[in-house]
Amino acid sequence: MHTKYRVLVVDDSSFMRKFISDLIHSDKDLQVIATAVNGADAVEKVRTLRPDVVTMDIEMPEMDGLTALKTIMRACPTPVVMLSNRTKIGADATVKALELGAVDFIAKPSGNISLDLDKIQDEIIVKVKMAAQCYHRLTRLTAMDKRVGNITNLPVSLNNGVPLRRIVAIGTSTGGPRALQTVLSTIPGDVPAAFAVVQHMPQGFTKSLADRLNNISQLTVSEAQDGDELVVGRVLISPGDKHMIVKRAGDRFYVRLSDEPPVQGLRPSIDKMMESLVECDIPVTGVLLTGMGQDGVTGLKKIRAANGYTIAEDESTCVVYGMPRAALENNCVDKVVPLHQISHEIITNL
Repeated sequence: MHTKYRVLVVDDSSFMRKFISDLIHSDKDLQVIATAVNGADAVEKVRTLRPDVVTMDIEMPEMDGLTALKTIMRACPTPVVMLSNRTKIGADATVKALELGAVDFIAKPSGNISLDLDKIQDEIIVKVKMAAQCYHRLTRLTAMDKRVGNITNLPVSLNNGVPLRRIVAIGTSTGGPRALQTVLSTIPGDVPAAFAVVQHMPQGFTKSLADRLNNISQLTVSEAQDGDELVVGRVLISPGDKHMIVKRAGDRFYVRLSDEPPVQGLRPSIDKMMESLVECDIPVTGVLLTGMGQDGVTGLKKIRAANGYTIAEDESTCVVYGMPRAALENNCVDKVVPLHQISHEIITNL
């Protein structure tokens, strides 16, 4: 007998609950078992119904989506896909949700009541299915988080003119914001390297991600702008919907943002960023974190062929073990380590 993934749809709008439920029901592998009108209702229904996955609106009365998410992840860890607005407030809340443990998010096309949500029906179905498949992995990772404890920053150190010895290229997708928080919050400010990061995210969300990471890191983290220079202690994150390419001019390294066509359906592309760094003739460390697909595999191959150092996140800590597994299967990884050891691996191989 065909077993369907059981979905709980949470939204304070009755129209949106019906609309989202109908979109999800159109797929043979998904079944909406219930809906909830706010966060408090969602928490209770997660506890009693134990769905495989939850779609959660952020802005709701009585208990908002963030509060509900925090409660669910503490009491009954369940994969959650957030639905958010493409506003600054919506983007900030979405990044916070991903840090709290949401597996992924879907940006509503046109505000809180999106009458055109059917335009992204395929994205909704793919992300809900993918999140449901993370159920057992998520519960294990939540237990691991409790054992490891909170990440604490290393002591502040100033660069004081430390020369740039290496550029660290980090690529990640689903589960990436939380993974980046773990990695970047434990690297000291005087590390003699610069960091170029590609996180698969839509336009408008990477600025909020960079701002939050900057607040918890001894490094200077920002969303890249065309012409920004990569210097010691600086982290540049590619904006959503732009390729980030690094160019060399003498002993200096600059970012160029590009509207070139997507690579394997992706813009920004991890591969394009990593390949551009190889052409800069500077030692490069390539890192692939949690994520779906194969983006970054070609980049890691080229980094390794150029005598760079390559790291992949271990399956035990990945939300989605896609990109790291593809890299491992393609024999382009020097070291495989769990997430909480990646910053140490980066630092010890500079």
